[in-house]
Amino acid sequence: MQPPRERLVVTGRAGWMGMGRGAGRSALGFWPTLAFLLCSFPAATSPCKILKCNSEFWSATAGSHAPAPDDTPEFCAALRTYALCTRRTARTCRGDLAYHSAVHGIEDLMSQHNCSKDGPTSQPHLRTLPPPGDSQERSDSPEICHYEKSFHNRAAAPNYTHCGLFGDPHLRTFTDRFQTCKVQGAWPLIDNNYLNVQVTNTPVLPGSAATATSKLTIIFKNFQECVDQKVYQAEMDELPAAFADGSKNGGDKHGANSLKITEKVSGQHVEIQAKYIGTTIVVRQVGRYLTFAVRMPEEVVNAVEDRDSQGLYLCLRGCPLNQQIDFQAFRGSAEGPGTRRPAAASPAPSAPDTFPYETAVAKCKEKLPVEDLYYQACVFDLLTTGDVNFTLAAYYALEDVKMLHSNKDKLHLYERTREPPGRAAAAGLPLAPRPLLGSLLLLPLLLVLLEAA
Repeated sequence: MQPPRERLVVTGRAGWMGMGRGAGRSALGFWPTLAFLLCSFPAATSPCKILKCNSEFWSATAGSHAPAPDDTPEFCAALRTYALCTRRTARTCRGDLAYHSAVHGIEDLMSQHNCSKDGPTSQPHLRTLPPPGDSQERSDSPEICHYEKSFHNRAAAPNYTHCGLFGDPHLRTFTDRFQTCKVQGAWPLIDNNYLNVQVTNTPVLPGSAATATSKLTIIFKNFQECVDQKVYQAEMDELPAAFADGSKNGGDKHGANSLKITEKVSGQHVEIQAKYIGTTIVVRQVGRYLTFAVRMPEEVVNAVEDRDSQGLYLCLRGCPLNQQIDFQAFRGSAEGPGTRRPAAASPAPSAPDTFPYETAVAKCKEKLPVEDLYYQACVFDLLTTGDVNFTLAAYYALEDVKMLHSNKDKLHLYERTREPPGRAAAAGLPLAPRPLLGSLLLLPLLLVLLEAA
């Protein structure tokens, strides 16, 4: 299978976690339409500001389309403010579907609630910008821009998951499967309604099948009044502490500081907090190569429009079978007496004659005393690359798990998990052939049924 060509998706749709609220007016469909329009990407250079009008009205009314009788005057004032905003942007929104949908929706709501076109308007919300260098979140940041705070109205707290990629390369999925993969070239790690993460893996040595992550691209999608679309890119020897446009937060929107970058160690360790989706991302450069780790709520992980198209979403589905390497089988072959490199028939890549097996074990034991899969991955990487920095890559990957994983009983993994047949079918993976004997036993029964018919 050829790896997918490297491409960046810079437009699309970001889902909204409360879209069902206020969807009762399905007959006219304005409210679901407004929720959809709030979640759509405007063109980066479009002068039409209709999405700003939509967002301000949604914020002013808290998403309510059916106000209580006592609140009707305030609701009508918000509608008039909404109408005024659309008139101000009318000249630049000709032919814009979102604009025309908003105009018709306003007329419908004003008629339904007996609102007059003349009357007071609501006061705009004041936006207090933090002083320069202030890393604290704005005090007036909307609740929707803080994922955990939005859960106070829900029955259950969010359930967090973890995914990580490091070394030559080793993948820990959101379901705690642990795989060693080839995946040379560009591959999507995460692809959901809120962000895309893509990695590029290149050969560690000329002519070798051993690969490691040399480039990482993260796209945070435009999300309501919280953040503008932001792109973060890191490459070998270039781990920036800012987004591609030079900013360190989500832009100019009301809840911009719900997305921010913090440099932990210059050129080596960056942390990205996306509070509006409850997500933390850790990017490191260890030696020449990059590592990636993320903590993300299950609700965000599973926010995909078309699950059937997510077959190459590595953090969710894992690596394709033909891209996986059984490094535990390789370990058995490497443990033989006098063995310094994998046998020619081994599925593992060829290795330089640098580390004897005993030396690799000793170096990994220094950083990883527990003989779990991170320790085994460390040994594998030293034998296949000859680069001692891969010891630190495995060590920091486990440290990130300790920081990001919500289930402390699953910090250490010991056995590679294989997909059961049912899940393999759901993921589009080939199933093992059914035994021929069962089919032969059914054949006489079918003949009897045919004769009876």
